[in-house]
Amino acid sequence: MTNMPSNGPLTGVKVVEFAGIGPGPHVGMLLADMGAEIVRIERPGSQPSNPVVERARHRAAVDVKSEEGLAFCLDAARHADVVLEGFRPGVMERLGLGPEVLLAANRRLIFARMTGWGQDGPLAQAAGHDLNYIAITGALDAVGRKGDTAVPPQNLVGDFGGGSMYCALGIVSALFERERSGKGQVVDAAIVDGVTSLMSFFFGVRQVPYLTTDRGQGMLSGAAHFYRCYECADGKEISIGAIEPQFYAELLEKADAPEALREAQMNPANWDDYTTQLAALFKTKTQAEWTAILEGSDACVAPVLPLEEAREHPHMKARGLYEERGGMIHTAPAPRFSRTPGTIRDSDQDGAAVVARWAEGG
Repeated sequence: MTNMPSNGPLTGVKVVEFAGIGPGPHVGMLLADMGAEIVRIERPGSQPSNPVVERARHRAAVDVKSEEGLAFCLDAARHADVVLEGFRPGVMERLGLGPEVLLAANRRLIFARMTGWGQDGPLAQAAGHDLNYIAITGALDAVGRKGDTAVPPQNLVGDFGGGSMYCALGIVSALFERERSGKGQVVDAAIVDGVTSLMSFFFGVRQVPYLTTDRGQGMLSGAAHFYRCYECADGKEISIGAIEPQFYAELLEKADAPEALREAQMNPANWDDYTTQLAALFKTKTQAEWTAILEGSDACVAPVLPLEEAREHPHMKARGLYEERGGMIHTAPAPRFSRTPGTIRDSDQDGAAVVARWAEGG
């Protein structure tokens, strides 16, 4: 395998990533896809646990508790633009690599801290995972069927939606601000903060009854007959998202739905009955048949596809959203840029050489 030269918008940005789990590696992937050069500091003997999100790394095996390892980390941070870590609060300080030390050595450094609970607060030192973080934000309570327990939405909402995406935004924002001030700063990226921000929409529509976040009762949580998934004749599912009246009308027309469903679409009192009628209708054809009838129209319909089948969908293939490298399927960089596109690159065990080049001004 050979690496394409990077031309992404973050080309030239130097990042030191301290290896961890959760959203941290995904932050590194996002930055690397956009062109950043990332030296990933790992424990001796470590192997990649996820070759996709850990792609495009210059790996360096370092015992950070040794005198030699500490010196290497300090030297790397001295010549870097960004340090990225995802440990519990206080760990980097105990290693002698906290923000006070590193910012004193490099006043332009962006020190990004990716955690679940944040750097302070009563839970800051507690263990936790995605599910726990989204639980206290109100997001988890809103996901699931009425009368059932909450449903974990994979780790998309916490780790990645409220975590890595906000951390990456914080980093690029701090880099932008540094162009004016010439100074670095600490980015405290907490999943609880990011997920709370994701919930902003619902705080702004609390006066709209059909947009409630009460579990299984709001329009966007699957209670509405026109915004949910239905099982087809072959056991596969189809997703319906026909919210606007004109889209809803097109759905009913193309699906040859019962005439009664055209009345009072937005009245929650009708939703259970209308759901029952549509469920019976969608059971009459296979997913492929419904897709042929409805997909691509303004009916707002798409088949619910497993991960492997998603790669074969014509739209996904046309967008070039997957690339095979070394027998592994990689997702394409996102978002897209007209002049400076992101690229998928391979990792190498050359972190020490890269840091040496940085020290020489390269």
